[in-house]
Amino acid sequence: MPRPRTLLTTLAALAAALLLALAPANAQPRAPLVLAAASLQESMTAAAAAWARRGHPRPVISFAASSALARQLIAGAPADLFLSADEQWMNAVAAKNLLAPATRADFLGNRLVVIAPAGSATRIPQRPAAALARTLGAGPLAMADPASVPAGKYGKLALQRLGAWGQVAPQVVAAENVRAALALVERGAAPLGIVYATDARASRAVRIAGVFPAASHPPIVYPLARLAASRNLEGEAFRRFLLSRAGKAIFVRYGFIAR
Repeated sequence: MPRPRTLLTTLAALAAALLLALAPANAQPRAPLVLAAASLQESMTAAAAAWARRGHPRPVISFAASSALARQLIAGAPADLFLSADEQWMNAVAAKNLLAPATRADFLGNRLVVIAPAGSATRIPQRPAAALARTLGAGPLAMADPASVPAGKYGKLALQRLGAWGQVAPQVVAAENVRAALALVERGAAPLGIVYATDARASRAVRIAGVFPAASHPPIVYPLARLAASRNLEGEAFRRFLLSRAGKAIFVRYGFIAR
């Protein structure tokens, strides 16, 4: 009859072997957590669905202003991927050594537009500056917070270069993010708004009343990167899918510019 110590050792070994045998069958890949700029709502949701159709766990996506997402990451929030609507907020995260090396890539581009309610006949003149300022400054102008949110920063720079910011600034209603600015025009709370072309395309309640010249603001670039703390293989696999031809094609269908 085996001694008690030998029996316990044997039982422990058998239990460990059983756990190892069951682990591969029961283990499931973890869905990647993605923090993405608010303007990517429809396109990123479609990309996540396409990834899931390939047999992967569907990514969990949190949408907000790039500024808010970057601050969350800097404060220690967990995530696998970050998609910013501008390079400055990605740079802020990179400055804290939070990005995985060699995973950052310029992903998409966009255009900056002025929107009006769908039934409005307003047209936005680009020249002269006084005419542009009169049109945009005639009532509340909805835009993402120009102090921090990418769409708002692009809008402010464009109006400054076109010589209209000084007159328009008192009429600006600063929204939490670009989708909040879009919603103000949709609800009739503001007669005009500055958003991305893809935001205008996503809403039937508004139309594009004018397009800012590309030279009036820095190029609109959406960088993508994996977070250094991420150990989720699905996160890296999804990042590669987004950067692939098939992945970028999804975003192009929603009006983005592939880079």
